[in-house]
Amino acid sequence: MPILGIKAWRARSAAQAAACARLKADLVAGLALGPEDALHVNAMACPDPGCPDTETIVLVMRAGRPTRALRLRKPPEAATEADIRALAAEEAEPPPP
Repeated sequence: MPILGIKAWRARSAAQAAACARLKADLVAGLALGPEDALHVNAMACPDPGCPDTETIVLVMRAGRPTRALRLRKPPEAATEADIRALAAEEAEPPPP
């Protein structure tokens, strides 16, 4: 990842925050979350080989159930409707033991 000046870093951070907010709004509907449920979407650096520089981590917190962490191996601004459906299907599966 290249080194950025402070202005470029702030602009990039603001763009990522906006992309996370858009994805979060789409996921709230896609996951059929209720008013007592919560969702957190964050863009993070991905150190794994073959992973893009940034990946998206989604924390799904349903009332009365353990928090689920879902991973999208692309930045939030690159998420598609198909990705949202895939995350919803993954979240609907029982959590691993």
